[in-house]
Amino acid sequence: MKKLIQQGAEAEIILKGNEIIKSRIPKSYRIKEIDEKLRKSRTKSETKLLIKASKIIDVPVPEETKEKFEIILPFIRGKKLSDALDSFNLGKQREICRKIGEEIAKLHKEKIIHGDLTTSNMILVENGKENFKIFFIDFGLGYNNGKYENKAVDIHLLKQALEAKHFKNWEILFEEFIRGYSSINKTEAEKVLERLKLVEKRGRYKY
Repeated sequence: MKKLIQQGAEAEIILKGNEIIKSRIPKSYRIKEIDEKLRKSRTKSETKLLIKASKIIDVPVPEETKEKFEIILPFIRGKKLSDALDSFNLGKQREICRKIGEEIAKLHKEKIIHGDLTTSNMILVENGKENFKIFFIDFGLGYNNGKYENKAVDIHLLKQALEAKHFKNWEILFEEFIRGYSSINKTEAEKVLERLKLVEKRGRYKY
């Protein structure tokens, strides 16, 4: 039995048993051949990025499929972090955000940019009160790039998300993210954070 759990502009997210199917939607305003080429290319790129990222941090690993416009992923049984984060005490929230910082630093070290870094694209899986994992999902806007600018924009997006969705403690939580991010490679983190200041000064940014 299939269940539509999310309808986006670019794709439908469908739950089928223990699998998630991400299906890219055809666009009627595009020439059919161009539309199919674009959807196929973007699906292939996201699949490759997911596989690469899964070797570094917790990411659902796509299954092999002959479908050109679909990505099949295991269903991660957990809580969407955007819904769950504020329900924890501040100590647990800080621990989670520090962990996010560590994981994103590992991605950035391997030149992977998530592209849509919000708590809505993170799944918290708890194993008892102390142990937890954070799965990062939806790499549809992700790409490979090692520039400090792109890493800074990734972090800027998360900062905005924390401020908008978790505004009560967002400054503390962002500090914890930075602490975790800097713990992986302090020198590189300093360069990214310097670029972040420039990104924020501009008021708007570009990829």
